[in-house]
Amino acid sequence: MSRRALLWAMIAALALGGCARRKRLPAARPPALGYSEVGLASWYGDPYHGRRASSGEIYDMEELTAAHRTLPFGARVLVENLENGRRVEVRINDRGPFVQGRIIDLSRAAARRIGLLGPGLARVRLVLVGLPPGAGEGGFFAVQTGAFRERANAERQRRALERRYGEVRLVRREGDPPLWRVLVGREPSPEAAGALAEKLRAELGEAFVVRVDAPPGDHL
Repeated sequence: MSRRALLWAMIAALALGGCARRKRLPAARPPALGYSEVGLASWYGDPYHGRRASSGEIYDMEELTAAHRTLPFGARVLVENLENGRRVEVRINDRGPFVQGRIIDLSRAAARRIGLLGPGLARVRLVLVGLPPGAGEGGFFAVQTGAFRERANAERQRRALERRYGEVRLVRREGDPPLWRVLVGREPSPEAAGALAEKLRAELGEAFVVRVDAPPGDHL
């Protein structure tokens, strides 16, 4: 084989290797209807009212909506306050809560329905009762390692993590000022992202598995 032919063969092999590494992962499938969780619920209103939620829509605290870290946008969830038995059905349109131990962040209207406004926190059971069309199309799971007011600080963490964990992106969350979320990895399941989160928690102390929908409302 001539030197030129050998060179082209090496280039082709590298290109094929790059394509293999960039192979698309399977779509992040949502959990089945009936999926259930038990944990703490909180609620949020001002100053988020009127701002853009992670789904891209404007957050209205008087609508029956909620934030969840891993359920797809548009999913409908029945939330029961285990302390008083009151229930409300909400639609997931935002990401959160990013506080350890909490599983859902309700709008003010939803919190009012189940008697959550006063105490602010309550132990709840949530059950997935509905999914939007195409909920299993696209999307993936990542790990949020921080949310920064200063983009420079977010970029600093992104660069440090990218060297060790590969794909890391910044996501802008609207606000005054906006927050810059750092998301690590691209996994097809919450279990795979959870394994990555464990490694990141050991290093950083805080990390949350989140679903990133495609096309993402978070303006990736």
